[in-house]
Amino acid sequence: MNRRNFLAGTAATATAVATAGLAPTAGAQNTGTGENAGPKSFRLKYAPHFGTFDNIAGNDPVDQLKFIADQGFTALEDNPMAGRPIDEQKRIASEMERLDIEMGVFVANWPASDYFKNPRLASGRKSDLDKFLKEMRTAIEVGKRVNAKWATVVCGTLDHGKEMGYQTANVVEALRRASDICEETGLIMVLEPLNHYANHPELFLSGSPQAYEICRAVNSPHCKILFDIYHQQITEGNLIPNIDMCWDEIAYFQIGDNPGRKEPGTGEINYRNVFKHIHKRGFDGILGMEHGQSLPGEDGEWAVLNAYRAHDQF
Repeated sequence: MNRRNFLAGTAATATAVATAGLAPTAGAQNTGTGENAGPKSFRLKYAPHFGTFDNIAGNDPVDQLKFIADQGFTALEDNPMAGRPIDEQKRIASEMERLDIEMGVFVANWPASDYFKNPRLASGRKSDLDKFLKEMRTAIEVGKRVNAKWATVVCGTLDHGKEMGYQTANVVEALRRASDICEETGLIMVLEPLNHYANHPELFLSGSPQAYEICRAVNSPHCKILFDIYHQQITEGNLIPNIDMCWDEIAYFQIGDNPGRKEPGTGEINYRNVFKHIHKRGFDGILGMEHGQSLPGEDGEWAVLNAYRAHDQF
């Protein structure tokens, strides 16, 4: 047995243990280079990131796209797409079209680091609103360039100088204005609640009920929820009932197990049942693989791939 097969087998065994006996699907280690060389597509549209399989596929984004297509993935998620050079955006979009890979979310108000430090939408300041709307106009151009349907919007931090009701009204007004801009191309903003406890203690938007309330108030098909299963397990748990309560406003999901924010099967979330429920409800959107890996290098990348094959068996 050669070294690569041995490592891949080791990763598969580790993942099988982590997923409570679920056996990886045969063919999970296929590395064929043709578009139809790999296993059939998954039941749901799981979307790797650039970098998810770079040890196996190499650093070039086009090579990574070829690899994920070979393995049966039909979507890609790339948070920093708006920050990439335009020529690179076009090159990626061209290859995705050739491989029939759908574009998942990118972050609309890039770089998001500014919104992790400032109350941009909650403040109600005209300068903050103007900045946000300018970024949304740029995001629309990026979306057209890469054929994106969704873009993540980070609302910014809490404004501790204002009562929550005033902050909420400011956020709703900003999102209504941005929704009007999105009508130009049909781009859908997706609002992602982020947990206060492990990662983002200062952010305005933290829970799915809060996101649901805001989307209802904005009342636009261009403003929906990104339900990040990792963040909402930490914030509120009760995942399937909360998904059902928010269902009409959910346009997108993201994945990560807890604790650790690694691939499914490495933490406490029963992802097989969550995926089964989402599939049963007829969800035809994308589920972004926004997480790390439990093992380093190629071992970890095979483990990620095998984890998705195992949890897609329902």
